[in-house]
Amino acid sequence: MTRGHYKVFLGMAAGVGKTYRMLQEGRAAKQAGRDVVIGYLEPHRRAETLAQADGVDTIPRRSVEYRGSMLEELDLPAVLKREPELCLIDELAHTNPPGLEHQKRYEDIDDVLSAGTDVFSTVNVQHLESLNDQIAEMTGVRVRETFPDQVLTSADEVVLIDLTPEALIQRLREGKVYPPERIESALTNFFRFENLATLREIALRQVAEDVGGKRPRSERLGTRDDLIVDDAAQAVAERVLALVSARPRSQRLVRRAWRSAQRLQAELDVLHVRKPGSKPNDEQLEQLDSLRRLASVLGAHLLIEEGDDVAAVTARVAAERGTTYVMIGEPRSMRGLRRFGESLPERLLRKAPGVDIRIVSNRARLPERTE
Repeated sequence: MTRGHYKVFLGMAAGVGKTYRMLQEGRAAKQAGRDVVIGYLEPHRRAETLAQADGVDTIPRRSVEYRGSMLEELDLPAVLKREPELCLIDELAHTNPPGLEHQKRYEDIDDVLSAGTDVFSTVNVQHLESLNDQIAEMTGVRVRETFPDQVLTSADEVVLIDLTPEALIQRLREGKVYPPERIESALTNFFRFENLATLREIALRQVAEDVGGKRPRSERLGTRDDLIVDDAAQAVAERVLALVSARPRSQRLVRRAWRSAQRLQAELDVLHVRKPGSKPNDEQLEQLDSLRRLASVLGAHLLIEEGDDVAAVTARVAAERGTTYVMIGEPRSMRGLRRFGESLPERLLRKAPGVDIRIVSNRARLPERTE
């Protein structure tokens, strides 16, 4: 069975018009004779958005009880049974309550695509897993619902729904984004002008990188010489290695390394080196499990090696994996006689000649607010 076509409408923040545009294109497809249904719609009580849904068949949501409340969720079995040509499914980063087929809505969408149905969906750029730390540092808000970057990069089309920060703030003041009681709080927190300007820049860059990565070979190459150059580029492909410890800040390092690897079109390895015979405590085990899950979400490779000399182990793994970049966190300050010895970056430069070393700064602890 042919997999469905996946189109994602990406925005910098709530209120730019992602759902509105998705419904517009869905209505146009219906008028062109296609069998279109709404699988899940989150209009946020916006009258203009609700009006766009008129005349489009909607699959009723299913009610799910969770912690004493009834939640309305996408009815995946009903969508699969209905077998439409095109299904509109809002908010792909949404987390499902326990007991459903999948933990995340993007996994539901994958089932629909695998059944041969085309899907339109929506998401804001701050929900990308690799941007989680950057968004938190910038806005002071830790986004809880994230999704793997691979979901976006594997989509057939990514459409940026762009709006200037000034226009979005005006929409917010007019009550077109949030209800009146939430407007002032939004304006003084997430929806500050500088936040929106940065989010817009990130969204524009994300789509530009996505378009570059999706260019077909025929657009990149024209002559036999081009083919030779492309083959040579493959032979000297970049590979990034992130050296991590069993600490929370290592997750930020992994995300930064993954973003760098994407720009280099490189594979990412994540390396943890532990002392021979040592047993991690409960906190370290928890951090390693978190790193393992993060690496899995991002499509990186987590490697755990033993050795007394971190630099020597890293150099060996880098040679075995064909690493061209090693990314490390800020080294600890050395005390006593150790301060007269070589630092970790210096030892890595000596033991792994030809490999670039990059130090990722350690930012101050982030506030506990989440979104």
